[in-house]
Amino acid sequence: MLVLSGGDVRRVLDGAELEVLAAVRAAYVLHAEGRTAVPHSVFLRFPGDDRNRIIALPAYLGTPTPVAGVKWVSSFPGNVSAGQDRASAAIILNSMATGHPEVFLEGAAISARRTAASAALAAATLGPADTGVSLVGCGVINFEVLSFLRTALAGLDSVTVYDLDPARAAAFADRGTARWPELKVGIAARVEDAMAAHTLVCLATTATAPHLDGAHCRPGTLVLHLSLRDLTPDTILSSTNIVDDADHVCRAATSLHLTEQRVGNRDFISAALGDLLRTGGPHTRREDGLTVFSPFGLGALDLAVADLVHNGARERGIGTAIPDFLGS
Repeated sequence: MLVLSGGDVRRVLDGAELEVLAAVRAAYVLHAEGRTAVPHSVFLRFPGDDRNRIIALPAYLGTPTPVAGVKWVSSFPGNVSAGQDRASAAIILNSMATGHPEVFLEGAAISARRTAASAALAAATLGPADTGVSLVGCGVINFEVLSFLRTALAGLDSVTVYDLDPARAAAFADRGTARWPELKVGIAARVEDAMAAHTLVCLATTATAPHLDGAHCRPGTLVLHLSLRDLTPDTILSSTNIVDDADHVCRAATSLHLTEQRVGNRDFISAALGDLLRTGGPHTRREDGLTVFSPFGLGALDLAVADLVHNGARERGIGTAIPDFLGS
C-alpha cells in the first residue's frame, strides 16, 4: 500500500492543469462509450442534520490499464466559519488483478481539481471562448475553477467574484491578484450584479435549495452549475441543459431532480458532455437564452485524476509505502 498525503498529491498536481484536463476529458469519453462502471453514489446523512453529509462514490474506469476504487468525501459547511475547509476526502484505488487496495490518497485536492477541470472542459467545448467569468461562491472549488479556466480559455483576462461573506470575496480577490497580476478582478456587491457581469458564470455555493434564476444573466450566458442546487426549476426548464450523466444528476434534490419531479420527464436535458466531447466538433451555445452545465461529479473522474497522481508519485518516489498493510 502506498499512502499519499495532501502535500504529496499537490506536489504531483501543482502545475499539471493540462494533464488533469486531458485525464478528465478521457474519462468523460470512456463514460460516453460505456467503458466505465459508476454506481449511484451513497449519501450518508445524520438524524436531525440536513446540512452535513459524507458521500461514497465507487467507480471503475476502463483505461488500457483499468482502475477501480472509491472516493469517501465529506461536506461540513460549518467548517468554513471555523477557518477549516468545508470538504475533506480520501480515495482508495484497488488492483484489478487481485482486488487488493494499492494506494490511499488524500482526496480533497483531487476532488476539487477534477470538478474544476470538468467545468473548464464544458466552457471550452460550449463556445464561443469567453474572456471573463463571474464566480459565485468564493471557496476552494471556484479558485480551482479560475485556475483551470485560465488554462482552457487562453483569452480569459477578467473575473468578477461574489460571496455572501464580503470578507471571503475580498480575500479571494486578493489571492487571485497575487497569483495572476495581469488578471482584472472585481467584486460584486450583489449576486445579481455578478451574474450580469459576464456571459460565463460559475456557481459553487453550499446552497441546499434553489434560490437563483437566470433573469439577470445576459442572453448567451453559460452557467456552470457546479453546486447543483442554486437554480430554480423554472430556470432549468427555460435553459439548454448539458449534464455529465442524467441518471446521476436527477437525484438527491438537485435542481434538475426537482425539475424532473415537476414535469415527469427529462426532456429538458439536451446532451451529456461526454457525448459532445466524443464527437469532437464545435458546439456553440444558444445566443438567445441560457445554457446550463450541471455535473453531478462522476466517481470515474476522481479515479482518472487519482490514477494520474498515483503514477506520478511512483515515478518520483513520493509517498509512504506500507508493505505489510494487508498482513501475511
